[in-house]
Amino acid sequence: MWIETGKVTREELFLVTKLPPARMRAASVRPTLDKCLRELRTDYVDLFLVHTPFGLHERGDELLPRGEDGNAWLDLETDHVAIWKAMEEEVDAGRAKAIGVSNFNQRQIQRILDNCRIKPANLQVELHVYMQQRPLVEFCQENGITVTAYSPLGSPGSERIYNSVGMDVTFPDLIANPVVVEIASRLNKTTAQVLLRHIVQRGIVAIPKSTNEERIAQNIQLFDFELSAEDMAKLDALDRGEDGRIIDMKFVLGVENHPEYAW
Repeated sequence: MWIETGKVTREELFLVTKLPPARMRAASVRPTLDKCLRELRTDYVDLFLVHTPFGLHERGDELLPRGEDGNAWLDLETDHVAIWKAMEEEVDAGRAKAIGVSNFNQRQIQRILDNCRIKPANLQVELHVYMQQRPLVEFCQENGITVTAYSPLGSPGSERIYNSVGMDVTFPDLIANPVVVEIASRLNKTTAQVLLRHIVQRGIVAIPKSTNEERIAQNIQLFDFELSAEDMAKLDALDRGEDGRIIDMKFVLGVENHPEYAW
């Protein structure tokens, strides 16, 4: 581990882990974080997120347990308030510096705000130029909750997840959008840099995924330029609202039948 070799200190890292759908019970919060801390070889994480608003029954180490009908084994008694109180205890214990949620909608976040001692520090959601999440972002910013955008460049790699459960999907190619291409060409930037800068310039954290070393480096180089008001407006106009959603979680077969399915 780099910490042990002295290449980096723990304080220089920002470690995030999540409570997965099959651990969505208050009693599972501590043992789940215990396991994460052991595997990360640290005594705390910087951010501990509830991964999804819906819960599944726990069965061994299965990530997405299924029932006999082949659909997800839904736990219909998911209790966000009870889970959140258990999350707060991990902050009290110093094992999580901050706690937050992922894939929650405004109603679900408000329920936590109405019943919490420690409010969510962060919301992680799908957010990109085709789905800009403006009302949700505004709500979070008004309540002092930072927003993190996952799939900020779209999510072409996720097609195989849907395909693996027999769903034939084709996701849009944000990188090839002519408006994005024109701005990138004019500014001598990559299309990915333009898409990411659009998000960052709105005060939102972006977490692009790449395994290509050159692209990883490019995706960090966002702070030597700004998009003009005109270019921001052009990109704003690409928003498709809910129709722009790519990751609807329906690869978890039957998830839309859970009372806490967010969309």
